[in-house]
Amino acid sequence: MHTSRRAILATLLATPAIAAPWRPERPIELTVGFAPGGGTDIVARLFARHLETRLGVPLTVVNRPGAGSELAMAHVARARADGHVMALTNMPAFVTIPVERRAQYNLDSFAFIGGIMNDPTGLVVRADSPIRDVHDLVRRAQADPEGIVVSTSGIGTDDHLLMAMISQATGARFTLVHFNGAPIQRNNLVAGHVQVNTMSVGEVMPNPDGLRFIGHAGRDASRFAPAVPTLASMGLEIEMYSERGLVMPAGTPAPIQERMREAVAETAADAATIATFAAQFIEPRYEDGRAWEARMRNTQTRYADLWRRAPWINA
Repeated sequence: MHTSRRAILATLLATPAIAAPWRPERPIELTVGFAPGGGTDIVARLFARHLETRLGVPLTVVNRPGAGSELAMAHVARARADGHVMALTNMPAFVTIPVERRAQYNLDSFAFIGGIMNDPTGLVVRADSPIRDVHDLVRRAQADPEGIVVSTSGIGTDDHLLMAMISQATGARFTLVHFNGAPIQRNNLVAGHVQVNTMSVGEVMPNPDGLRFIGHAGRDASRFAPAVPTLASMGLEIEMYSERGLVMPAGTPAPIQERMREAVAETAADAATIATFAAQFIEPRYEDGRAWEARMRNTQTRYADLWRRAPWINA
């Protein structure tokens, strides 16, 4: 059967063109809501190093600390939705800030790319501290709340909510001070200005000299600190993690979101990324952007209910 040149041309014109995957046109800003040197900053820089090889452009980490990460998230929420600005979120602050106050963003402000890791939140004292374990800490706080000063990395962070949950579970009250990141917390603990830090396993284990973990709130023992007991093993049914994930401004075109999700999934699964994380005592845990968004929204609902019953702002 003879096919005319006109028929062939008509067929070609009717066939949808296959769009090329989106490619960034310039370096991508990866915004971090905490000071350099803290856990969120370290994760951002490690992951960026591997992600940029898949995207073909540099990822520049920009620290915008303040208001428990609200300033950074608001910056990304307002950014142009063209794929060149993204943020590394820190849970639970990411979902609790809009619960606590009239925030400059909400979950609808973002396109969810994917969760990349979680890190158990723990309680740390100086190596020479007389506080022996979590039970001893609780007893001392019950006897003298003003005498036990505990630092966190900000109101509404995993650090802060861990102390609120311990207070609710035990009736103990602590004097809390809130800093903008782990390095400042460490300095104040070493100097003796605070008695306890709430810090994640990944923030402490790279440089544990002079510090001692008395417990962490992971569900299971950490492979990076196997000798540190979980709170559950000490009778406190509390879980708390510092989770991190990547978001872009809402309205980012679907092809850009899909390309970023694909690149993040590949990066998270790569053996080099996993090894880099492990070298810094970080536990990788990839979660697809859609599933992660659904879980974040459910988590925010639970925290909103907790806030209505027992606000943690003064805990």
